[in-house]
Amino acid sequence: MQDTQDRRMAVLIDADNAPRKSLKNIMEEVAVYGNPTIKRIYGDWTHPSMNTWKQILLENAITPIQQYGYTTGKNSTDSAMIIDAMDILYAGQVEAFCLVSSDSDFTRLAVRLREAGKTVIGLGERKTPGAFIKACDRFIYIEILNENKRRQQKPAAPKPKRDKPSGPAPAEADAPAAPDPVSDPPPQPEVKAKNGAQPGIPQDIIDFIAGVIDDVGDEEGWAYLGEVGSLIQKKQPDFDPRNFGYKRLTLMIEACDCFSVEARDNVQKGNGKLIYISNKTRG
Repeated sequence: MQDTQDRRMAVLIDADNAPRKSLKNIMEEVAVYGNPTIKRIYGDWTHPSMNTWKQILLENAITPIQQYGYTTGKNSTDSAMIIDAMDILYAGQVEAFCLVSSDSDFTRLAVRLREAGKTVIGLGERKTPGAFIKACDRFIYIEILNENKRRQQKPAAPKPKRDKPSGPAPAEADAPAAPDPVSDPPPQPEVKAKNGAQPGIPQDIIDFIAGVIDDVGDEEGWAYLGEVGSLIQKKQPDFDPRNFGYKRLTLMIEACDCFSVEARDNVQKGNGKLIYISNKTRG
């Protein structure tokens, strides 16, 4: 199987339906899934509102494709992007396509590319219609990329410094210090959701993952995490652990008490570990 990092990709961006400020985050995410050998963005670059794209396109080496708006109120960039995608498909230049748009007009294009055996990665905002999301092999919300980036760049809050006393008073030498209600709040009990789910992970997502584990599990109920992740992506292309505050699926699974996690030796390769998961007995 071809290494994902070596997979050639065509990145086609609908400038009318993609946020300019998020383009850098988008391109960084694209690099995770392959090597973007073709990078094009479509729009009417004669329009004054498109001038703000220039610098960021230069920084990311993205080729702007001019498409005039022939009719007021009609989006003519869609047809240009679709025609280019089909030309690239028939030329056999790439193994995967990345379609950056929140427009449902690209649903049929995504379906056609997958019919030709190409992997289709979609990136769009949460307003993206479900039909386009389901037509992709994987769909990523741009808002999640922006939130993760802000979280990474946010500096850690400095710890408050306290003046060290020169020595305790005789009457206080052996007495425990009273807790400060502001800086030392009393510990709060951990709140668990139904069936062991953690706050922030909806119950329907927990049930969905549990169902996938049952689908691919062995007779004892254990399933290889890699197979679970693949089937999850096929059933719900927009599933992403980052949507729920977890960097990886493994961390999300470990945070839920309703799943058991077990690391097993990789017998075939002789080194490393394979993660297996199962559903705990649920009442």
